[in-house]
Amino acid sequence: QVQLVESGGGLVQAGGSLRLSCQASGRTFSSNVMGWFRQSSGKEREFVSAQSRPIGNTKYLDSVKGRFTISRDDAKNTVYLQMNSLKPEDTAVYYCAAAAARFGIPITRNEYNYWGRGTQVTVSS
Repeated sequence: QVQLVESGGGLVQAGGSLRLSCQASGRTFSSNVMGWFRQSSGKEREFVSAQSRPIGNTKYLDSVKGRFTISRDDAKNTVYLQMNSLKPEDTAVYYCAAAAARFGIPITRNEYNYWGRGTQVTVSS
């Protein structure tokens, strides 16, 4: 089992920044991909970004490219999502997720085995 705990959400004005953190514990070695999804009211949960290890390849949702950056600190078993130039449409609950992927970086929800409880990000206009 892998436990994931997100933090760092909050309320920010459009154009502002937030950094989300996801602390992993348990059998973290079993998951080689860590990522972020988000879900806004009335919408499906969507892939935002993910990073593989050990190589560190990354993948992003097109609408966040150039604004969001995913990174990790393996010593702390923590993955981060730096979010800059935030827009009201980024408002959502952000979930950390972990996957044991054989090839590439998965982007569909059902390919991720472990999930955090989410952290709310609200961007005001």
